[in-house]
Amino acid sequence: MSVLSEQAQQAGWAAFDGGRHAEACGLYEASQKAAVDGGCAALAGNALAFLAYQGLCGDQQARQNAVQTAARSCAMAGRDAAPGVRALLYERLAWAHAVAGHTDETERALDAARNALAEVDGAPQPDWAAWVDETELQIMYGRCWTELRRPLRAVPVLEAALARYDDSHARDKALYLSWLADSYLTAGEIEQAATVTGRALDLSSGVASVRPRERLAPVLRRLGKHQALPVVADVLDMARS
Repeated sequence: MSVLSEQAQQAGWAAFDGGRHAEACGLYEASQKAAVDGGCAALAGNALAFLAYQGLCGDQQARQNAVQTAARSCAMAGRDAAPGVRALLYERLAWAHAVAGHTDETERALDAARNALAEVDGAPQPDWAAWVDETELQIMYGRCWTELRRPLRAVPVLEAALARYDDSHARDKALYLSWLADSYLTAGEIEQAATVTGRALDLSSGVASVRPRERLAPVLRRLGKHQALPVVADVLDMARS
């Protein structure tokens, strides 16, 4: 049953990444049921974390519900879950709180994720959680502080983490650069925001995922207020081409 649950989660993520939200939701729910039936609390918690992540794309009520679902995911996995699993679920909880505007709760969840990650110490982790490392956690820190409109906290960690992120991971790097551009805009650094947006657009060209372009759309709208600046005009032209 755990194999079925993992496969459903992978298929759900692919559907979500392609913008097929109803299909993704059904797959996540099927994954959660399979994990519960198979007695795998960690996978069941991860399925709930996926559902919470998707719920954050909805309206205000959906986002509040997503926070509760993310909290349930951590509780379901439990304290005995592998450290990498707990790090993943707590960083997803932090993101849910950040989108909902909960600053203190975001910080507590990020601290919990960092503490869990510190316990990994080379021990084997489930394959589906092994990708969470210090760089990914730094990126989540930056994303959360961007969402909470704290650019002085967000920019340094995003710059440091993305400097270590290879351009071959084009989809992920383009997506993460959108938060860096967003934070630069919030800080009033328009030219730097435009430069970062241009890098993200270049990386996202030809990427199958719809998410980088979706994330960049509000950034481009904000940049549109400054189109008299040559660097901004160039990026807006690039986005239209």
